[in-house]
Amino acid sequence: MTQGKARVISTELLPNSEAEWKRLIKTTYIGPDGVTRTWEHAERTTRPKGTDFDGVSVIAILEKDTGREILLEKQYRPPIDQICIELPAGLIDKGETAEQAAVRELKEETGYVAQASTTSPIMFNDPGFCNTNLKLVEVSVDMSLPENQNLKPELEENEFIEVFTVKLADLWDECVKWEAQGYAVDARLGSFAKGIAIARKYGL
Repeated sequence: MTQGKARVISTELLPNSEAEWKRLIKTTYIGPDGVTRTWEHAERTTRPKGTDFDGVSVIAILEKDTGREILLEKQYRPPIDQICIELPAGLIDKGETAEQAAVRELKEETGYVAQASTTSPIMFNDPGFCNTNLKLVEVSVDMSLPENQNLKPELEENEFIEVFTVKLADLWDECVKWEAQGYAVDARLGSFAKGIAIARKYGL
């Protein structure tokens, strides 16, 4: 994927009254030392009532004749004005479990049909800045299924996603190459890749 025509053409301050997805908050709190302070942060407004997390990221490892490959995505992200390389991900819908959301998002964004296998605890993306959180869901993909031979993603009209795979063993090295090529690497993907590299280094 190339950035093509995608680019930021202007930026301006957004009043909370016009925001659809998030808002700025000033929180007053008492610190461990007993001193009252304030903290400014962002907050999602899309979390469904009755749930305590916002969305999911999906780890889908494909078993191929040439070895294990991980399913990834490229998409342009206006806040950073770059194409970002990411795990498949998305927000949960009302009444969904993390596992249901992961299977749905994977099908919509990549076309792959999968089953959820393991789910992480809730993890926070940037807790000093916002309350956004997620669960990391590992899924299994049966490559013999006809649906996984003839992929049919179901992208929304404002989604432009390129799906690709890389060898799991090469993931960290690929992250380093992508940055050198001008891509942004999502922190969840980068942390996962570095974790694999560290585990290999220490024989874990």
